[in-house]
Amino acid sequence: MNIAPELLEIIVCPACHAKLEADAAALELVCTGCAYAYPVRDDIPVLLVDEARKPA
Repeated sequence: MNIAPELLEIIVCPACHAKLEADAAALELVCTGCAYAYPVRDDIPVLLVDEARKPA
């Protein structure tokens, strides 16, 4: 996953507006608030709640 650090500083979770952290091993951005995991496809974050993996 190749996302600019500047982008990671400004994007937030669309569900709860908490910070997102990169999980390079799973190719996801994981919310620090609600724990939704958003996929990253071709280095582009897909920040749609309907596409997010819900926490267990």
